[in-house]
Amino acid sequence: MSRIREMLPGEYGLLEEFLYQAIHTELGEPRPPRSVTADPALRAYVEGFGRTGDVAVCAEEGGDVVGAAWARLMRGYGFAGDGVPELAVSVLPGHRGRGLGTALLFSLIERCSELGYPALSLSVQRSNPAACLYERLGFREVSGDDGEAVMTLPLGGRDESAQRGALRPSSDRLHIPWGTSGPAARPV
Repeated sequence: MSRIREMLPGEYGLLEEFLYQAIHTELGEPRPPRSVTADPALRAYVEGFGRTGDVAVCAEEGGDVVGAAWARLMRGYGFAGDGVPELAVSVLPGHRGRGLGTALLFSLIERCSELGYPALSLSVQRSNPAACLYERLGFREVSGDDGEAVMTLPLGGRDESAQRGALRPSSDRLHIPWGTSGPAARPV
C-alpha cells in the first residue's frame, strides 16, 4: 500500500537519487554514470533543497520513500518564466508502472496551487513516454526543439482542479489514500 505525503526535511537528501532516476534514457541505452548529477545544471534541481518556495511530496511504501515529485523556482531545463516553479518527478524502478508518478504529480499540483503559484513547468524529452501523461494532465508545450519540450500547466481556481480530478485514477487500483497527507541527462 502506498501513501502520498509531504516530504520531510530530513528526507530531502533522497532527492539526489530521485534526480538520477528521473534521467530518461532510450530503451537499450546504458544509464549515465551517477556522477552526471554533479553537473551544475542538474545540481540546481536538488542542491540546498528546502529553501523558501521549494515544494516536495513523496510516495511511501512500508516505511520507505519510493517516489518523489518536487518543484522549485529556478532557471532549469524547463524554465518558463519568473515565479513559475519547475518540477521533477521520479519513481524507483521496482515501483514503476502502478500509477505512483501520476499520484505524485496530482499531489504536487494540488500543493503548488494551494501555495498560489500561477503555473508549473517541466522539461521532457519527446521520446519519454511520460510526455503523454503530462499532456493528459493538462500540460501544454510552450517551447522546445526536436529533442525536448518545455511544458506548463496553469494553476488556478477550483474549475481547473476539478477538471484534473476527473482524470484522477482510481485510488482503489493504486492503493493510495487520496487527500491523505503526512507531516508537514535531464529530469523528467
